[in-house]
Amino acid sequence: MTVFKKRVALAMASLSLSLAFSAPLSAEPALAATRIVLANFSFTPSDLRLEAGKPVTLHFVNEGSGGHNFVAPEFFAAASMDEAVRSRLGKKGVVELEKGAALDVTLTPKAGTYPVKCTHFLHAGFGMTGTITVR
Repeated sequence: MTVFKKRVALAMASLSLSLAFSAPLSAEPALAATRIVLANFSFTPSDLRLEAGKPVTLHFVNEGSGGHNFVAPEFFAAASMDEAVRSRLGKKGVVELEKGAALDVTLTPKAGTYPVKCTHFLHAGFGMTGTITVR
């Protein structure tokens, strides 16, 4: 083997070792994210399915022509979350969004089936309802 080939081989081995030892030993798992779209008289998805005890970020986006909300008091009351997040939702468990607004809510859901609705005038009557099923 020539001197040049030996140096290349040594450099490649050194690089391989440094890459192997630079990776974290215990990487944090990626936090699951679920997009929830509030539109004119609908939620998408309208039947949300989550896993109990698994942290998730709910990414709420209002794509409707006006304000909407996502009201799920039993769901939010049962879930574990940061106190700052809980205070944003209030005691009634409401995500309130103006047209074009978005909000992330990170929480750990508890098993159960929870109703969801928009409480703006006539919105639930026009179909803006759904369920959250946590297993």
